[in-house]
Parts: sequence; structure tokens; C-alpha cells
Amino acid sequence: MRRFEDKVVLVTGAASGIGRATALRVAEEGASVICADLQAEAAQATAKGAEERGGHAISRACDVSRPDEVAATVADALSHYGKLDALCNIAGFLRMDNFHEMALEDWNRVLSINLTGTMLMCQAALPHLLATGGNIVNASSTAALAGLPWGTAYAASKGGVLAFTRALAIEYGRQGVRANAVCPGSIKTPMTGGLAMPEGVDLTLIHRAMPLDKPRGPETVAGVIAMLASEDGAHINGEYIRIDGGTLS
Repeated sequence: MRRFEDKVVLVTGAASGIGRATALRVAEEGASVICADLQAEAAQATAKGAEERGGHAISRACDVSRPDEVAATVADALSHYGKLDALCNIAGFLRMDNFHEMALEDWNRVLSINLTGTMLMCQAALPHLLATGGNIVNASSTAALAGLPWGTAYAASKGGVLAFTRALAIEYGRQGVRANAVCPGSIKTPMTGGLAMPEGVDLTLIHRAMPLDKPRGPETVAGVIAMLASEDGAHINGEYIRIDGGTLS
């Protein structure tokens, strides 16, 4: 499939995990990709991988919680490619805390990246997406749909992303811009692989039974994101797709 021929896609969180897999997937389908991430060298490696898969790619160091860096990243995309057809907000941060011991600065950090960062990217990109009739795909989580103990900040941020996405979908749908979300769960990524747990965590309250045979990699989420961001998703707006092996079913 070459669903992204002549399309320009900005992917945040492109250094690893679902963001990297998304950048590589749309590049394989012909996209010109802006690989944005705070980890500059890893984002550059993703851009190189995207080029090797047949797409065009540039990388940009970007802290999505900083309005100046977000504006510069979108400006670079427009300067380099002249337009923007899709924005995939995948950048995220997860930490686990006993809620009553959580520092305000830790709460703010999670929300500033996951929720405010998504908002800032959408706000900067929307004028250009309106010009192309483009679309937005935001990364929410199964934490927005079911309780995640010790992950209160993360759950709040991802619930916010889901509500924010639906609001965008209604506000901008008649102007030709779609907004959708994905809610991954039971996905093997670097973010979840080495997660530090606070003292006293009862893992039986976190791990739910998954009906499928095994957790899968970020490429399974990237395929759904690519569908939503392409013309195959032309009549999908204000929706979320849960990608969790049936865990919440």
C-alpha cells in the first residue's frame, strides 16, 4: 500500500516505541515524515530508518511541553515540505506513584507532556491541516478507559487526551479536519519495559487477563494509526480504537 504518497506526516515521540513504529509505517507507505522527539539522536535514527524504507524524512529535537519548540518544529516541517497532511501525537511519559505521596511537580510533568504537549502540537498544526484537509491521531491509552492504580497522573492525562480529541473532532469536522485517538494496552514498548514501581504495589490490581496469546509490539498500534491518518479513515471522526488484545473486553 502507498496510502501516503505526496503526504506529509508529523510524528511526535518518534525516537522509540509506538512513535518510531508509526514514523516507519507511514514512510513505508510513501510519506514524507517529520520525526520529532526530545531524544534528538534517536529521532535522527528513526528518520534514517524511514528513508531506508522508501520515504522522505527529517528529524527535529522537540520537547512537546515547550510552546517555542513545538512552534519551531511545525515551522521546520512547513519550511522543508511546504504543507502538513497529518499529525500523529505519540509523545508520552509514564510514571507510577503512590498517589498520596506524589509530588506536584511529578503530576505536572506527566500532564505537561501527555496532555498539554498534545494540545500545543494540535494548536500549532491546525492552521496547516485546515489548508490541506488533513487529520490528527492522538495517543490516548486504555488507562483512559479503566482504572490504572498508581498511575493516576498518566490516567488523568490520557483521559484528557481522549476528551480533547472528541472536542476537536466536532469543532473542526465541518472544516474538513478529522481527529481520532488510539487506546493501546498490553503493548511492549521501552516506556513500559523498565518502569519503576513504588513500594507496596499489588501487581494483581494492574495486570488484567488478556484473551489473546501474547502482548505485541508497537507496530500493531502503528498500523491502526496509519489507517486513521489515511483516506481509509475518511469517515472516522471523533472515535477511539482500543488496541489491547481484548483485555478490557
